[in-house]
Amino acid sequence: MNATADFTSVRNHNERAVFDAVLKQAARYPGLADRPELLADVACVALNRLPPRYIRHEVDFAFYLSERERGESDRHLAEAVDYAFGFVQARTAMRARA
Repeated sequence: MNATADFTSVRNHNERAVFDAVLKQAARYPGLADRPELLADVACVALNRLPPRYIRHEVDFAFYLSERERGESDRHLAEAVDYAFGFVQARTAMRARA
């Protein structure tokens, strides 16, 4: 059997949510906000702390989770982004001292 499929619409819901959260919070971290490569590092650290949530359409995420699950997901995302900013900020400070 030779099946073909288009998987281009499959993505991790947490990516967009983390990117948005990082951009919203960046102003709180002046040493990081003006360095796009460090914001990308923050996003990577945060994403690595979250389970992937693969979707094809944004409505899929909203439809298949209960209100409680969405709230937990939002809380975990916020915690992961806060942790990531602190982690990258600390690593950047350590490198500056070396």
